[in-house]
Amino acid sequence: MNKLTCLLGGTLALFSAASASDTLTIERIFASPSLDGSAPRALRVAPDGKRVTFLQGKESDYERLDLWEYNLQTKQTQMLFNSDDLSSGPENLSDEERARRERMRLSGSGIVSYEWSQDGSALLFPLAGDVYYFKLGSNKALQLLDTPEFETDIKLSPQGNYISFVRNQDLYIKHIKNGLETRLTHDGSGTVKNAMAEFVAQEEMDRMTGYWWSPDEKYIAFTQIDESPVQEVTRSEIYADSIEMIKQRYPAAGTPNVLIKLAVLDVAKQQSQWVDLGDNLDIYLTRVDWMADSHTLSYQVMPRNQQTLQLNSFNVRDGSQQTLITETSNTWLNLHNDLYFLKDQQHFIWASERDGFKHLYLYKNNGTLLRQLTKGAWVVDEINAINEKKQLVYFSGRADTPTESHLYSVSIKGGDISRITQRSGYHNIKFSGDASVYIDSYSTVNTPPQVSLHKADGSQLMWLSENAVDAAHPLYPYQAQWVKPEISSFKTDDGTELYYRLYKPKNLTKKHPVIVYLYGGPHAQDVRNRWGGNRGMLFQYWVNKGYVVFTLDNRGTNYRGKAFEDPIYKKMGSIEVQDQVAGVKFLRTLPYVDATRIGVHGHSYGGYMTLMSMFKAGDYFQAGVAGAPVTDWGLYDTFYTERYMGNPNSDVDAYLASSVFPYAKDLQGDLLIYHGMADDNVLFTNSTKLYKHLQDLVIPFESMDYPGKKHSIRGKNTGIHLYKTITNFFDKHFAMQQ
Repeated sequence: MNKLTCLLGGTLALFSAASASDTLTIERIFASPSLDGSAPRALRVAPDGKRVTFLQGKESDYERLDLWEYNLQTKQTQMLFNSDDLSSGPENLSDEERARRERMRLSGSGIVSYEWSQDGSALLFPLAGDVYYFKLGSNKALQLLDTPEFETDIKLSPQGNYISFVRNQDLYIKHIKNGLETRLTHDGSGTVKNAMAEFVAQEEMDRMTGYWWSPDEKYIAFTQIDESPVQEVTRSEIYADSIEMIKQRYPAAGTPNVLIKLAVLDVAKQQSQWVDLGDNLDIYLTRVDWMADSHTLSYQVMPRNQQTLQLNSFNVRDGSQQTLITETSNTWLNLHNDLYFLKDQQHFIWASERDGFKHLYLYKNNGTLLRQLTKGAWVVDEINAINEKKQLVYFSGRADTPTESHLYSVSIKGGDISRITQRSGYHNIKFSGDASVYIDSYSTVNTPPQVSLHKADGSQLMWLSENAVDAAHPLYPYQAQWVKPEISSFKTDDGTELYYRLYKPKNLTKKHPVIVYLYGGPHAQDVRNRWGGNRGMLFQYWVNKGYVVFTLDNRGTNYRGKAFEDPIYKKMGSIEVQDQVAGVKFLRTLPYVDATRIGVHGHSYGGYMTLMSMFKAGDYFQAGVAGAPVTDWGLYDTFYTERYMGNPNSDVDAYLASSVFPYAKDLQGDLLIYHGMADDNVLFTNSTKLYKHLQDLVIPFESMDYPGKKHSIRGKNTGIHLYKTITNFFDKHFAMQQ
C-alpha cells in the first residue's frame, strides 16, 4: 500500500466500526467522513508526469477542500495548501461567480479548482475571489490578486508569463514577474460584456469562457456580447427573511438572444481586429480554438435552429476565412469538445455523428477529409489524449456496452481499435500532457471510486487511492445490508432495447412498493455501472426500508446513438413517458412488485418527467415527487429548448403538447412538488404556475419550497431535509413504516 492510500485511509479507521451491521441513515449519508471513502477530487497528472495533484476534503468537513500532491519520484504525499491558512473567513462570492460555479457543478468551499502551467512548473488557483500562484520549488504561494472586486475566469497564459481574468466586464492581464497589470478592453459596461460567456453558452453549450489565448501568447481571441436585445425579466429570489427582486436578462424560448461578436486582440499592440461572422446576426458561437501555428483561429457557429454547424478558420495575418467543415441534421446537432489540432500543423481530428453515432475523423487543416478513425453501432465519449510520435489517439467510449465507459486507442493511420481498460465498470481518464501515463478514476455501482496510475498501454504503476471497503472504510459498517442492483435490459413492443437498473430488497417476503427514479432527458444517462454518490446511498436507504428501486433510460437519453435520441424532437414528454410505462409493465411481471404502489421521482428534467408520468399515465404511477420541474417549455431558455422543440413562435402546437398543463386535470395519485426559491435556471415560476393551475382545478397536492436555494438545492442540512421529505412522502402514501 503506497503512502497516499495509507494517508487517506488511515484517518478513516478512527471512524469506522469493526462490524458491518450498522443501519444506514439519511443523516449519515451527509456526515463526514464521506461514505465514498478517500477518493480525491480534481485529479491531474502534472504535464511533466512527475506528480499527481488533487483536491481533498478535510476530515472534519469533506466539503472544505485543500490542494494536495503525490510525488511519483519520492512516493510522498503532502498537502500543498491548506485553504484555511489562505482564507479562513467566509467566501462572499459575487453573483457572477456563484452562477458560474452552479453551472460548472463546482461544489464545496476552499480551493475548488486549479490549473497547471503547460510546462508543469507552476500552479494557479483562485480562492475567495482572488488568485494564488505557486512556483514549484518556492516556499509559498504568491497572491497575485488582492482587490475589492471579484475577478472571474482566471487563467494562466500558455507559456506561463501572465494571468488573465475578467473584472467588471472587461478583460485584463497581469505579468507574473513584474506585476504589471494591463486592461485590454475598455467598453465593458451595462449590457456590453467583453470576454464573458453569455447565459446560454454557460448553461447549455458547455462554453464557460469568453476568451482564448494563442499558444505563443501574442494574441487573445475574445467575445463581446450585447445583452440589450434579451428581454429583462424580474424574478423574485425568496430567502428566509427577505425577498430580492432580481432583474435578469433571460432569453426564454422564442425571444431574442444576445448579439455576439468575435475579435482577435494583439497583446503587444493592444489592437483588435473583428472576425466577420456573416450577415445573420441570430447565431450561436459555440466553440473557439487556436491552431498550433498561433495565427489561425478556428470557430464554430450555428444558426438558431441548430440544424447546421460550421467549423471556420480565420487567419490573423491577412484576415482571410475558410469554412473547413459543415455538419447538417434534420433534427439537431449535438455539440462536442473533440476538436484537436495536431502539433504537426497539418492535421486535426474531429468528432461527428454523421453516420448516426459519434465517431472520430482525421482531416487536413484545409478541411480535406482523410479517413474515419472509429466506426460501429456505438459512441465515442471523448478524446483523452493524442500521442503524435506513436500516431495514437486515446479515447473513452462505449464499444462494449453503453452502460460502461472504457479507454481505447486507435491509430491515426487507421485500423482497429484496442481496448485498454479491462475491469468492468466506469473509467474516468486523465492523461499527462505527453500522453505517457494516465490516472484512472474507476468505480462500479457497488465500488466507490478507486484511483490508480497507469502507463498508456494500461499497465498499472501504482494505486493512488485504492479506497478498498475494508474495516477502516466508512462504508464498511453498512456492508451487511448492502444490495447489489441488477443492470440489464428488455425490449419494448416495437423492438427497442431499453436498459434498466433494479434494486430489490434482500428479504422478498411480500409484495413491495416501487420507487422509479428517473431523469429521462437528453444528454444524460442514469443506468450505468458507476458509483452513485449520495443519491446512490439514498437508493440503498430506500431498498433497506423495503422498496424496490428502479431506473430506466428511455429514448431521448444519451450514449445510444442519434436514432435513439431523435424521437423526442418536437415531442418532449411523449416517447419518454411511453418508455417509462413499458418499464412499469416490466415491473408488473415481477412476483414481488406491488402494482398498486408504484411511485416516481426525479429532479429538473426528471421533475418534468415525474409530472408527465403522473398526469399522462396515472394508471401506472400512484405517487410522485417532482423536483424543480419544467412545466412550460416556453419558460425555459432558447438554446436548450429550441434545439429539441423548435421555435414556439412557429411550433405552437408542439409546445402546447409538451407542456404539463393540458394533462394536469388527469392527475389521480398523490403528488409532491419541491423547488428552490432562488432558482435562476428552471425558474421558480414553473412551479408557482402549476400550483395555481392545480388549485384552479381544485386538485390537492403537496409542496416543499426551499428559501434561497438555486437549482441544485445544495447544502448539508438542506440535503438531509430534502431526502427525508421525499422518503416520508412515499412512506406515508404507500403505508410504509417511517
